[in-house]
Amino acid sequence: MHENVKQALLAATELDTRLVMRPLRNTERVLNNAGVESLLRKEKELGSNIKFEDIIDEVAGVYPKIMKEGQMDAGAWSCGMVAGLIYDVPTCKELIDRIMKEAEDIISNQLAGMLAGKVPA
Repeated sequence: MHENVKQALLAATELDTRLVMRPLRNTERVLNNAGVESLLRKEKELGSNIKFEDIIDEVAGVYPKIMKEGQMDAGAWSCGMVAGLIYDVPTCKELIDRIMKEAEDIISNQLAGMLAGKVPA
């Protein structure tokens, strides 16, 4: 994944996503960018007359441009509101270690307390 994508996700909040392709009944949540704004303008202008062909430049074949080349305004790419919860870019090992530590903490602190009849704070 291109560094620009990582940085875009780090900078994003849950408010930086948009819903596109709703008139085509193929709704997708994407990270907002210039390509998405262009797509939304076309959707608004064409209304119920819109066809996939009208927005093909903003939706088809953009993943390699974005993910590999870092062209962040190339078009629409799937991104949920969870982007607002991304605060760092750990290695796979760091992420697994973090998940394991959090699980161990839950098991040893909260679950152990529940088994002893205590409610966690």
